[in-house]
Amino acid sequence: MTGRAALFDVDGTLTDTNHLHVTCWWEALRQAGRRVSMHAVHRAVGLPGEDLTAHLLGPAPTGDGGAADEGTDGEYERIGAAHDVLYATWFDRLAALDGAAGLLRRLAADGWRVVLVTSASGAELGALRRALDADDAITAWTSADDVEHGKPHPEPVREGLELAGAAAGRAVFVGDTVWDMYAGTRAGVPCVGLLSGGIPRADLLAAGALAVYDGPRELLDRLDDSPFARMAPR
Repeated sequence: MTGRAALFDVDGTLTDTNHLHVTCWWEALRQAGRRVSMHAVHRAVGLPGEDLTAHLLGPAPTGDGGAADEGTDGEYERIGAAHDVLYATWFDRLAALDGAAGLLRRLAADGWRVVLVTSASGAELGALRRALDADDAITAWTSADDVEHGKPHPEPVREGLELAGAAAGRAVFVGDTVWDMYAGTRAGVPCVGLLSGGIPRADLLAAGALAVYDGPRELLDRLDDSPFARMAPR
């Protein structure tokens, strides 16, 4: 593995979608009779759907598989399904963040293998890729369908490294949530944080970010003095 991998989360990092997710999760929870503040939902965005629900409401009971367990599991599944239906209404209006496509193309032109590392899959991932409109710069992508564990587990980042054919020390992972930073650092990959998802700078740094930028535009403008510039080609 000798290549260099530029690994990217998508929601909130390359696309302006985090607050849409907040609204859709909040409404899905409200429809289920669960009152959770938007602030709490926002802090959980970036987790896979099942993990997000468990993070906000507590893990679904496990044990003897009785009716109470099945009922709770069913409720969580219905909340996730409601979120997916609500979010799908926005697919044709999803927007890339300023500078996102240019950043991916610049890195690809500089010899980086660009890999998307996202918990989105299927039609949602397709909508995100259309919003980015930068498939020409993307080497590969890994989605929720490709891993057993989502972020903050390191598995999605490791899968991205495998797809890029790069070692952890020859990669940079860019994300916007503490869950991204945890996943990257646990995989041994240097992390860059972006404020475009709404998470405070101090939180991203505390979770392992080596540097934090306002969004993809600032990272693109400052690429030559970013963690990407510290890794020479071979």
